Amino acid sequence: MLLQLVGQRLVHSVRKNDSVARMGGDEFVIIMEDLSECPHEAINQVEVFTQKILTILNQPYQLLSNTRHSTPSIGVTMISNHKLTIDELMKRADIAMYSAKKAGRNNIRFFDPDMQAAVEQRSTMEVCLNHALAQQQFMLYYQPQVNNDGVIVGAEALLRWLHPVNGIINPADFIPIAEETGLIIPIGLWVLETACHQLKLWESDTAKTALHLAINVSSRQFQHPDFVEQVTTVIYKSGINPTQLKLELTESMVIGNINEIINKMQALKKLGVKFSMDDFGTGHSSLSSLKKLPLDQLKIDQSFVHDIASDHDSAIIVQTIIAMASNLGMDVIAEGVETEEQRNFLNEHHCLNFQGYLFGKPVPVDQFEQILKHNPDLTSMNI
Repeated sequence: MLLQLVGQRLVHSVRKNDSVARMGGDEFVIIMEDLSECPHEAINQVEVFTQKILTILNQPYQLLSNTRHSTPSIGVTMISNHKLTIDELMKRADIAMYSAKKAGRNNIRFFDPDMQAAVEQRSTMEVCLNHALAQQQFMLYYQPQVNNDGVIVGAEALLRWLHPVNGIINPADFIPIAEETGLIIPIGLWVLETACHQLKLWESDTAKTALHLAINVSSRQFQHPDFVEQVTTVIYKSGINPTQLKLELTESMVIGNINEIINKMQALKKLGVKFSMDDFGTGHSSLSSLKKLPLDQLKIDQSFVHDIASDHDSAIIVQTIIAMASNLGMDVIAEGVETEEQRNFLNEHHCLNFQGYLFGKPVPVDQFEQILKHNPDLTSMNI
């Protein structure tokens, strides 16, 4: 009934020479003819028309005794090259439509070549990602985390994709795709297993046995129904001391069902696992939600750390986060520390844990262990 009503509204909205078709599912196509030969004017005509369609399709639908609302996503391609096939034109309109959906729905987007190139690149990336895990193309890099005495107390394990042709691929280029496709679930499990295996190896070395290891947990991974069971299983199979494992969550992850999030965190904390709030200060979590979460640590985002010596607002924000963590009984660590000036400021304001290029870049495990050899002995420190 809804599709029929949409079809009727579209038919009544178009001009005499335009064509309307339902291609299948909930997708409709309109072919507009007799547009201006001036490209700019033609685009303006289409914009006016599509805005009209948006308004009409946003009106309520009466389905028997029920009133419903439905909003469209509209993709537009201009037929300026008559050498293009029908299939190619349809593909372009489809790409533009999905761009409108991605922008939040109830939107209009025009196709352009850059949009198509991005889509094709993404498609290639997705195919490669599907094979990367099976072909062992992933590895973990380790970035030191140090205390105010300069002692390395642990590391953050960071995922790297070593593509056989393209080399190291930036996580920002493939993590969002892994999230959207669900591949982040098996990839995240691999990261957890690999990190726990490394912790177990360090347990047998007195110089490394006190090291903790932090790993990032994605939103989709954390929301998976079996997340707690997966982490528990990996901990028991690896035989690690769970107090040495720290899971880093982001603020955006804790917006939603706060009770479910707390239950998962508490179940893992009973095992000894610790939790850190990554990129703190950049999200939208409320303080009322924050105080409910059983967090062990707040991690000051590097965007604030970068400007603390020159920007008054950043300095105030950093001081506030440190004070908040202290009042809530949480540890605090600053990431992105690159200069002694930044370190001294943080030290003066009682942030006693650091991570950043001043202390070391993310490196493969063998290089990280070489760095450890030149660092004060962890076993003599009270951590």
